[in-house]
Amino acid sequence: MNYKLTINIEKDQYGYFAICPGLKNCHAQAETFDHVMTNIKEAIELCLESMTDEEKKECCGKEIPSTHVEISE
Repeated sequence: MNYKLTINIEKDQYGYFAICPGLKNCHAQAETFDHVMTNIKEAIELCLESMTDEEKKECCGKEIPSTHVEISE
């Protein structure tokens, strides 16, 4: 089965940090964007392996909207 999940990626001085908000405690980090994408996919696969079909339907069936906000100082 294929799942489409939202991930958030942040960059800091150490590299990249990715989190999958739909899956509890599912995150990854790496020095490059490509590596963090590989790592978060692996982390998601590991999380899904430990879940029941019902749990997968519950967390993977929701779309988590994201947007940007502009703040002026």
